[in-house]
Amino acid sequence: MWAYAARYGFVIVSKDTDFQQRALLFGHPPKVIWVRLGNCTTEDVAALLRSRLSDIHSFEADPLASFLALS
Repeated sequence: MWAYAARYGFVIVSKDTDFQQRALLFGHPPKVIWVRLGNCTTEDVAALLRSRLSDIHSFEADPLASFLALS
């Protein structure tokens, strides 16, 4: 998944710490958004992403940013 996202310019959104650690170790591409909500529903994750859309757009546009944590 990492190589595919890097190749095609995707951002990985995950609750998994493995992607967060990989982003810190290797940088980007791909960029990683780490969702830090704990045990929650898919609707909770969707609501968080919608509420932080402006931050996500800024993160995606920043050529130096490789990792964004949302909670």
